[in-house]
Amino acid sequence: MTEAPATLTYTSVVSRESVRIALTLAALNDLEVKTEDVANAFLQVPVLEKICSICGPEFGPNEGRKVILVRACYGLCSASTAFRNHIMADCMDSLGFKSCLADQDIWLRPPTRKENGHQYMEYVLLYVDDILVVSHDGMKILDKIDRFFPMKPDSKGDPDMYLGAKLRPVTLPNGVNSWSLSPSKYVQEAMRNVKEYLQHEYDGRTLVQIGSGAYVKDYRPELDISEELGSKEASYYQSQIGILQWMVELGRVDIITEVSMLASQMAMQRQRRGHLDAIFHIYAYLEKKHNSTMVFDPSYPEIDMNSFKECEWKTFYGDVHEAIPTNAPLSR
Repeated sequence: MTEAPATLTYTSVVSRESVRIALTLAALNDLEVKTEDVANAFLQVPVLEKICSICGPEFGPNEGRKVILVRACYGLCSASTAFRNHIMADCMDSLGFKSCLADQDIWLRPPTRKENGHQYMEYVLLYVDDILVVSHDGMKILDKIDRFFPMKPDSKGDPDMYLGAKLRPVTLPNGVNSWSLSPSKYVQEAMRNVKEYLQHEYDGRTLVQIGSGAYVKDYRPELDISEELGSKEASYYQSQIGILQWMVELGRVDIITEVSMLASQMAMQRQRRGHLDAIFHIYAYLEKKHNSTMVFDPSYPEIDMNSFKECEWKTFYGDVHEAIPTNAPLSR
């Protein structure tokens, strides 16, 4: 097995900000939003590494024989990169899409609507094997992509879950149609796992007994001097930081400060018990307020310019002059 170069072990994905902008544009321009998942995505593309193996007993009469992998199996360092390169070369270019300069995992092309001759941009957003299409005829694009890669049964069509969040259309009180993302299901699943950990691996407390606020009042994680966590508990702490950070990405901006402060402690050699208890405190807060939704309102804000007073510099500062230090270099 040859070691994969660093350039092959990383692949980009569409940013969450790009997803939100695309959903806002869909509502603004009355476009469809469709999604689908590629079935056995990595097995559809050639491997980028040189890897050999020895067949085990599950291969029957071929046990003990040497094999060379020709497909990007799950678990390989370069599997995601191989899939992205393949879908870029064989699929998106063939369909006339070009990668966006601001986010290379957004693919766009300028079609023209037949009913009114209006030209606009339609988008395909790629998050590894999760595909989201914004177009006036999204199913037509998905059908064409389906010719290159087989899709999971029943995954093609109107969106339901995307990147762990509930994606659905909503109508605002002003009658404007828009899209929304809700991480409630993801949050509840994370809370279920935390409750099991508290009951069987920690001290048996419940989230109700821990508290209801998002943080202990006046808690400063950088000043915590409680006992250090063992390697097992420190690993659990780090995994929970990743889960909470993904919640923030999906729209739980109400915990962004607390999560960021605790995430900064991962730079330390050892995290402390007070840090882990603060994690549980955040989950106790989420249990009471798990059902949140972020709505992408395409309405233009109404701003009354008369509410902004025009003020002159002298009104606030009077007739003053900038004091220049005596040792300042001479202007050229």
